[in-house]
Amino acid sequence: MKIYRVIGLMSGTSLDGVDAALLRTDGEANIEREAFLTLPYDDGLRAQIRACLGKSAAESKAAERALTVAHAETVHRLLEMQGIQSKEIDLIGFHGQTISHAPEKGHTCQIGDGALLASMTGIKVVNDFRTADVKAGGQGAPLVPVYHQALAAKMEKPVVFLNVGGVANVTYVGKNGELIAFDTGPGNALMDDWMLKKMGSKFDDGGKTALSGKVDEAVLKKLLSHPFFSAPPPKSLDRDAFASKAWEKLSTADGAATLAAFTVQSIIKAAQHFPEQLKQWIVCGGGRHNKFLMNQLQHYTNTPVLSIDELGLNGDATEAEAFAYLAVRSVRDLPISFPTTTGAPKPMTGGKLCA
Repeated sequence: MKIYRVIGLMSGTSLDGVDAALLRTDGEANIEREAFLTLPYDDGLRAQIRACLGKSAAESKAAERALTVAHAETVHRLLEMQGIQSKEIDLIGFHGQTISHAPEKGHTCQIGDGALLASMTGIKVVNDFRTADVKAGGQGAPLVPVYHQALAAKMEKPVVFLNVGGVANVTYVGKNGELIAFDTGPGNALMDDWMLKKMGSKFDDGGKTALSGKVDEAVLKKLLSHPFFSAPPPKSLDRDAFASKAWEKLSTADGAATLAAFTVQSIIKAAQHFPEQLKQWIVCGGGRHNKFLMNQLQHYTNTPVLSIDELGLNGDATEAEAFAYLAVRSVRDLPISFPTTTGAPKPMTGGKLCA
């Protein structure tokens, strides 16, 4: 079985920059990590991308090109860091940037020009991972679960991988490797937007602001009444699905605490859909650095809650690694989404190859 050398690129809903991971993998059990790099967006590009949220691809062409150039620069930096040439890489898995996601309307949109990235790097690119699933009636998200399944192969199960990015999602891996996955609700996006508005900072560093505030229980109750939480999985969300003015009158600290509690309680609600008692929660994504979130999760789950870093893995790299892994599965015509992860009618492959 061929082992591919592949770069995965991820730009999440937190809009913080490009994560790039270099793997050797067959898209199945063989995974060897080589390197990881993050290239933060400058403020201008971040604002340009943010202005595209909720718009169409046609309205976002300038941002798409700028975003693709930033991804190409990240690839070049990674190659330079490792002292290797583009001809030594088989594939790039390019997620792009989600600007709108409404699977109930048969729609999802990730900007990012795969052909341009292939041209700029000299490497074949797999992108547009979500469209086929959505067109078949699936949610198009989350797509990382099949990679979580591979990571869990030697772990005590059942285990849940919790990714707290802009949106939060879970992957339940059962004793026999069975998968259940879905978005749980907000991740960091609401908190990040709040901190940017109130403090001019990109995020709540370590959860310090939330820890200094008090949760407004009335606002939290209102937020948790959203119909998304009573819907059965599989289900997924747009970054701005919970846009609300419910917390606008709170102090900076109380708003941070309330929005962090909203993320936690929506995750706790998700746990009712797991068929067995968990052995552990493994937390990935930027939210694992937020002490308020981690403390609250430990308190309410009464189950070991670990950062993925405690298992010897790089929690910042997980999603980029996953899209490297998914790129290989795509060219091998292996499924990347399943009825129990996206609601697709059958296990489905996805992605488009640009040479």
